[in-house]
Amino acid sequence: MSASDAEAVREGDAQTDRWERVRDLPPSAKLVAKVLEYEGTLSQSELAEETLLPPRTVRYALSRLEEHDAVDSRFSFTDARKRLYSLSL
Repeated sequence: MSASDAEAVREGDAQTDRWERVRDLPPSAKLVAKVLEYEGTLSQSELAEETLLPPRTVRYALSRLEEHDAVDSRFSFTDARKRLYSLSL
């Protein structure tokens, strides 16, 4: 095995470990996590729009992700009624 192959294996292992926290979560939570990975920080309504999931399902997915410390949330500076979510894996 070459050095570059070994590096690729280590990188793949690190990526697998990174997602270990969400492995046993519902598919909706995994989808929300993947969208956050690709899109960055989004509000709950933006997540519902991107995932095509109902808002209630997105709320549930976010709560499950928060329980497993997989997402960070903060208040929006432009609208304090909204929270913004980002992936913390």
